[in-house]
Amino acid sequence: MLMFSNVAASAKWVLRRGSWGLMLLLSVVIYGSHAPLLTQCKVDGVIPFSSTSVVVLVELTKLVFSLLFLLTWDRELQGVAVSWHHVVPFALSALLYAANNNLVVHMQLFMDPTTYQVLSNLKIVSTALLYSLFLRQRLSMRQWLALLLLVAAGVSYSCGGLQDPGSPSEMKLHITLVGLVLISVYCLISGLSAVYTEAILKTQALPLSLQNLFLYFFGVLLNLIGYFWSSTEGGFLEGFSSWVLVIVISQALNGLIMSVVMKHSSNITRLFIISCSILVNALLSVTLFNLQLTLLFFIAVLCIGLAVHLYYGLR
Repeated sequence: MLMFSNVAASAKWVLRRGSWGLMLLLSVVIYGSHAPLLTQCKVDGVIPFSSTSVVVLVELTKLVFSLLFLLTWDRELQGVAVSWHHVVPFALSALLYAANNNLVVHMQLFMDPTTYQVLSNLKIVSTALLYSLFLRQRLSMRQWLALLLLVAAGVSYSCGGLQDPGSPSEMKLHITLVGLVLISVYCLISGLSAVYTEAILKTQALPLSLQNLFLYFFGVLLNLIGYFWSSTEGGFLEGFSSWVLVIVISQALNGLIMSVVMKHSSNITRLFIISCSILVNALLSVTLFNLQLTLLFFIAVLCIGLAVHLYYGLR
């Protein structure tokens, strides 16, 4: 009987680990496929839909999924006392996310896309610093080195990991002083929103589905306000296609996965997922758009491999 219990426990552990690994792999694929999917949506080289509309639909989809999970699978809610003290913190979290989403759009007026891609890798450092400071998670020198390697990988890939055979290889970076300030604020808010959300999810003794319900309710509300504030003459669903639907569903699913990661793991795991998505992005870009891999791509892959080994492989 004891042997049977041990076998059952081992099987359950393997199943749980396997499910966790598949979930992380799915997140890597979703992150890596986002930019190619946006390219597939373009009409005459221009994205024909409102990015704000997509964000609203993503938040609404996450809200609906969270409600379904809560009503269908989550039985922890029984006997749990919920007050406004549990709800209000998620308003700030949603506000930080909404502010960052809007900042991404506006700050690119003050820099070229490549500069944005290169400098946005600094959010790895800001997230790690805030994670260490506010969550009191001390990182060793080896772990800091691993995170710096992730930054190096992101910068290397952004600087020319992929190349169009018909375009010049010379890269010129451009950013104004205002752009430099905005990218710094962006990296700070990005790290703060992620770490703050992780802190809420872990300190509250509530089911994750219920916490997601609070977070995405405010997400829908704030992004709807943002949509009507900046609304143009076009309709809410103007320019939408089947590719946009894929983006909405995949981004909503990834948001839910990230909440699981932050609840049961950490933002450091999220940073590694984002960095590893470079591999998927490169594979899709080469396959769909006939882009070529450069030496910088392989440098990025080497940096990511070393980072994973340093952070998770050595004990």
